[in-house]
Amino acid sequence: MGTPLFPGLGRHCSVSDCKLLDFLPFTCDRCDQVFCLEHRSYNTHECPNANQQDVTVLICPLCAKSVRLVPNEDPNITWESHVNTDCDPTNYQAAVKKKRCPVPRCKETLGFSNTIRCRDCTKEHCLKHRFGPDHNCPGPQKTNAGGFPFVGLFQKSKKESKPARNTCGPSWWPTSLSNAASNVRASAEASMEKLSIGATQAFHKAKDGMAPSSSGHVERVHPKSGPNKVTLDICPKCNKAFRDPVLLVEHVERDHGGTSIAK
Repeated sequence: MGTPLFPGLGRHCSVSDCKLLDFLPFTCDRCDQVFCLEHRSYNTHECPNANQQDVTVLICPLCAKSVRLVPNEDPNITWESHVNTDCDPTNYQAAVKKKRCPVPRCKETLGFSNTIRCRDCTKEHCLKHRFGPDHNCPGPQKTNAGGFPFVGLFQKSKKESKPARNTCGPSWWPTSLSNAASNVRASAEASMEKLSIGATQAFHKAKDGMAPSSSGHVERVHPKSGPNKVTLDICPKCNKAFRDPVLLVEHVERDHGGTSIAK
C-alpha cells in the first residue's frame, strides 16, 4: 500500500468487490468506512446507517403543527405523545391562514420575497401593488405640529371655509382664536413698519449731522463755532438741507418738478 517514499499514502475501498487503492479516499460520516470515488455515496456502498440522521416531520391535521419523528422510535408513540401534550386544535386557523395582499380582488399570498411595506400607510402589499396609486394609499398620517395644543386648531380653522355639519361643542371658539391671532399679527406688522420708517429717517438725519428742532427746521452745530447754531431748511422730498430758503425753492422746482412746499 502506498509508494516506497510514502508507504502510508492511500487506502483500499471497503466494498468487497472493489478494493481499489485510492490515494484520496472518502470516509463515510455514517458508517465511518473508507470508500473510493465511485462508492462514496450512501446508495452505492449500501450504507446501513444512512437513515440515522434524517429528519422526518409530519403536520398534525388537528393543530397544523409540525411533529418530528424520533429515529428508532415507533411513530405511533411519537404521535400519541404530541396529542397528549402540545396539540391545540384552536390554533389551526391561525397556523393555516396565510397572509394575503390587502388590495381588493388580489389573491397574492405574501411571503418573505414578495412583500413590500408602504412607508406612508405602513401596510404590507405584494410587488404588483407596491406603489401608492396601485393600492390607493391614503398618504402619511398627519400629526399635530409642535407641542402647542392650539396650533392644530388654528390651522384647522384656516383650512375650513365652511362650518362642519356634524360638530360636537361650540363652533365660535376656533373662529375667535383665528380673529385674535390675525389682529395680533396686523398690529405687530404695523408697529414694525412704523419702527422701520422712524429708524430710516433718524439714520438719514444722523448721517447729515442734523438734529430736528421744535420749529420744523434743522439746527446744525459747527464743531468750531461752539454754541452758535445754524438754522437749515429741509427739502420734504429728498431731505436735503439748505441755508437759504431761495435755494430750497429753486431745488424743488428743478429736481422735483415744481412741487409746492407745504409749510
